Amino acid sequence: MSWVFLNTPGHVAGLSSLASRLLELTESDALLLGAEYKLKSKVETPQPADLPIARFQVEGYSPFPVGGLTVEGSGSYYNRQNSKIQPKAENNLESQTQTNCKPSNLGQKATLREGPLPQTKLTIIGRTRIEGTDLNQLLQPLGGGGHSQAAAVTLRDCDAQKILEQLVNQLKDQIPQPLTARDLMSSPVRTIRPNTKINEAQRILLRYGHSGLSVVDQIDQLVGIISRRDLDLALHHGFGHAPVKGYMTKDVKTITPETSMADIQSLMVTYDIGRLPVLEDGQLMGIVTRTDVLRQLFQEELNEKPLSKVDGSTLKPANLKPANIKPLLASSLWELLTIAAEKAQERGWHLYLVGGAVRDLLLADGKKTLLLNDIDLVVDGFHRSADAIAGVTLAKELRKIYSNVRLEVHGSFQTAALLWHNDPTLGSLCVDIATARTEFYPYPAANPEVEASSIRQDLYRRDFTINAMAARLTKVNPQSQLPLLDFFGGMLDLRSHKIRVLHANSFIEDPTRIYRAVRFAVRLGFEIEPQTKEYIHYAIESGVYQRTLAENAKVPALQTRLKAELNYMLQAPYWQPALQLLSSLGALQCLHPTLTLDKPLWWRVRLLGRWLQRFDPEQTLRHWQMRLEVLIADLAPDEGVKVAKNLQLPVDSVERLQKLEGWKADILESLPKCQLKSQMVHMLRQYKLPTLVLIGVHSPRAIRRNIWQYLTTWRNVKPALDGNDLRKLGYKPGAHYREILDALLDATLDRVIQDQAEAKAFLKIHYPPVDQE
Repeated sequence: MSWVFLNTPGHVAGLSSLASRLLELTESDALLLGAEYKLKSKVETPQPADLPIARFQVEGYSPFPVGGLTVEGSGSYYNRQNSKIQPKAENNLESQTQTNCKPSNLGQKATLREGPLPQTKLTIIGRTRIEGTDLNQLLQPLGGGGHSQAAAVTLRDCDAQKILEQLVNQLKDQIPQPLTARDLMSSPVRTIRPNTKINEAQRILLRYGHSGLSVVDQIDQLVGIISRRDLDLALHHGFGHAPVKGYMTKDVKTITPETSMADIQSLMVTYDIGRLPVLEDGQLMGIVTRTDVLRQLFQEELNEKPLSKVDGSTLKPANLKPANIKPLLASSLWELLTIAAEKAQERGWHLYLVGGAVRDLLLADGKKTLLLNDIDLVVDGFHRSADAIAGVTLAKELRKIYSNVRLEVHGSFQTAALLWHNDPTLGSLCVDIATARTEFYPYPAANPEVEASSIRQDLYRRDFTINAMAARLTKVNPQSQLPLLDFFGGMLDLRSHKIRVLHANSFIEDPTRIYRAVRFAVRLGFEIEPQTKEYIHYAIESGVYQRTLAENAKVPALQTRLKAELNYMLQAPYWQPALQLLSSLGALQCLHPTLTLDKPLWWRVRLLGRWLQRFDPEQTLRHWQMRLEVLIADLAPDEGVKVAKNLQLPVDSVERLQKLEGWKADILESLPKCQLKSQMVHMLRQYKLPTLVLIGVHSPRAIRRNIWQYLTTWRNVKPALDGNDLRKLGYKPGAHYREILDALLDATLDRVIQDQAEAKAFLKIHYPPVDQE
């Protein structure tokens, strides 16, 4: 990066061409050219006191004095991989310029003004080829303009050298920092001792999915590395009981946190190694793997140029500029994210927006505000700050600012939740803040065991590629893209409308991911890609869920998550196609091995929907729960009750499933014997609405018609007289009112009474008034 300051006795033409030529001659990637001259007729060529005088020959120009030709960086140009420019403190150039400089208002008609004429004129021209820099943004506050790679501004009566120096510093601040091992590495590192047995090391690899382990001594100094290949060889020869020190690699190539990406690649290729431990002051700080490097290279390709789809078309890079995101979010939510990012940055952490919010922002068409009620934030910086509860700490900081929020801390998962309920500005919002972590499932369908780690490991533990993207909120240039982390092709799947799982064993570890895959596919209009479908079928057919359900101590972890997913799915507008897709995948077997959505059951489920729409339009009942009860009721009574209890359904729901067969038998036997409507009403009104609906969809047509008539008409019939009428007719108030009114209702239902006159006549015959004297 170069800058040049010229002080000339008069105007010099062709400064724009000069700037472009200097950019080539100095082999720079960015250059700022400042040219100042006095507006008086007689001038003396100034000799800047602070800058050396040089003579610079440019083709087409005669030699002229040049002040302060300075080239900064590693070598004669800025190299993205190998050089590192440390940004200086930010200067408030705009405010200083407003008092010290007068913009020339280029392109506008000159106007007369009172006071002394300007003494000097300064023209600054910029050229840049560095990605992430924006000269238009740099010079626009001063009244200049142009585009990101070329811009100019003209000022009057200002400290030219000081302004140019400040612009240079601000341009440096725009330059993205080159990637180093500190940015790539995973931390903390999984380590073992030299005396660890081969069998134990193999179990650790299996548990955490690593391809190798670092070996450290008693004072945590690195002494070797053992790979899965080394372990497999030892086990093949029957040495599972032997210590790893006899099989580990002792001549380990290491790097420091500041090792560049290019040097890391060179070491891996030269020595054919897949992992490089990162040491700082002799301590093991992290590890960079070949996978980390490949993911980063893919990330750069994703951000820099369009991706090719299978059909040969291209996908444009993500547009995550703050200026584009801000209109998509409620202003109060954007302010919350900004404050959170500032608080994280003050502590030296990175803060990422992850998961569904990133997915929905990338899918947004920009026409309406997104209604995000659930936000996931991840704090990364463990290997820099050694703070495993960074997420909780940040949540507590935000709690100090938002006094009306409820804070929930989950220590075992290193997470915190900020909950707003009907807030005037934020509405009902849940913001989960977690320290970047990795996880392990101790057995299928269990709750995961988690440990603090890096953002890369955190994304690796997620379910689907479209949910495994993160947008960094800290240290972001307002005019640049939010840095997007997408190591698994989530952007490609997002725009190809594919649901793709991250791991082959993902559905075995957590079957609720099957339900999530279905929910996202139907909700977003996506397709579950073929390989993911195969993983689903294999997980179901393996019988692992049935074995897990047989162990009662482990049931709640699975069933609680399944209940939550069923709640989301069965209360959504798309519940019908979601249920059909679950059935086609065989995923209902996660609830019970014999549960299938055959034609009769599917008919009953849809019938229930019509009944609920007719009799409970305000949704006072839990419609999702009623749909689930219809599904479960298709099982044998004892099995259905067991499933309901495992899913922790409410007591009234379990009771309905327990008594459903008995109630159906009573109604099937007694209702056909009723000769009068009043007799049917007496029988049916002992049941609550959800019970009658459940009985109705499981009953023959004749019984179902009677229940429908009761719910639509008979239960709404009122007697022709009420209590006030009885009092006017001379009946003394008392318990017998209920008997009289019931008799009037029965007679009305049976059409013995059709108006008040007939009702009064009925009373005179059957309930003559008693003399009140």
